[in-house]
Amino acid sequence: VFQLDSDAHRRFNVLSGEWVICSPHRAKRPWRGQHESLPAADVPAYDPACYLCPGNERTSGAHNPPYTSTFAFDNDFAALVPEHPDGNAPPAAHNTERNATVLSEDPAVQQLAARLLQAEPAFGLCRVICADPDHRQSLATLSVAQLEAVVRTWAAETAAVACRVPEIGYVQLFENRGAAMGQSSPHPHAQVWASRHVPHAPATELARLAAYRAQHPGEPCLLCDYVQLELALDRSHRTASPQDRQKTVSRVVYANDAVVVLVPYWAIWPFETLVLPRRHVGSLDALSAAQDPSGSSGARGLAQALAAVTRAYDAVFDTPFPYSMGVHGAPTAHAVARGDAAEGVAHLHLHFYPPLLRSATVRKFLVGFEMLGEAQRDLTPETAAERLR
Repeated sequence: VFQLDSDAHRRFNVLSGEWVICSPHRAKRPWRGQHESLPAADVPAYDPACYLCPGNERTSGAHNPPYTSTFAFDNDFAALVPEHPDGNAPPAAHNTERNATVLSEDPAVQQLAARLLQAEPAFGLCRVICADPDHRQSLATLSVAQLEAVVRTWAAETAAVACRVPEIGYVQLFENRGAAMGQSSPHPHAQVWASRHVPHAPATELARLAAYRAQHPGEPCLLCDYVQLELALDRSHRTASPQDRQKTVSRVVYANDAVVVLVPYWAIWPFETLVLPRRHVGSLDALSAAQDPSGSSGARGLAQALAAVTRAYDAVFDTPFPYSMGVHGAPTAHAVARGDAAEGVAHLHLHFYPPLLRSATVRKFLVGFEMLGEAQRDLTPETAAERLR
């Protein structure tokens, strides 16, 4: 009899339309590959060489104020800028020219280039959001009250940045933690990249959400249905008798009245989690303004969930757990008006992609078959959720 917890199988990601191979029998294979360095244990509260600490000078020459809570500023090395380097205004919304410049007088070459080589201007705005003045802190060590202030700053920044540059279509907030995930500074901070275009990953999710709505008109959205399914499975697991519990599964790691944290059925990274509001809200701003049944704000609920999941991560291997975290939500009205995304389908959610697999020094690599074929994991999502709980 086929068993999900022991036999190799594929799982479908309804949010991305991709498959992932799960190979539980490989979890104990020997490892003689790369080992990550452990984070420094003696990190100071203030680092005079850190360009994010209060009062310090950044490489641009600007000085940080003596901030005492959160602090946001325009990225000194932005990947996207409001204007072209020559100072010209961004292209108008109706400009859809995508042909790359080709220095050839051969009509056949020009024709092939027009067919195969496409490019378009990319512009926007990039911001940095420091979570706390203390250089040692992280989302896992901040109090819930401090995390609520961080969430409210995230919400305010993502809402405001879309208004600063004309025709912004999407605002992406993300945080990299740890050298293993390319964090440029250990000081706790997130980034906001606002772009005219809707990036590929959220665009794919928005298209899947729109297709689900079209297939099930008048019913809850894909993620509304999914979170209710996972909560129902979790209730069955928790209320089952000891002899029946092995027949049930739970991927829920944490839940409060506003937000649920779970290891998705289709997870790729070993301890990947998905943070989902119980209610259908499309943005951090909308979640922060909402109240859960207990009367607490959505921002408070998300802060509690962030505290729970990041502390659970750090407890797995008793080390500061590296990850990339990103917030996916609604596109702007400009993107909807241009037809780049559907209106009202977005269900706010946060992805946590942590790389550690077996220990504090052994990580997962997306290479080989996973780059050329499809994603694969060893540890089952159900086992990962149990360890995080």
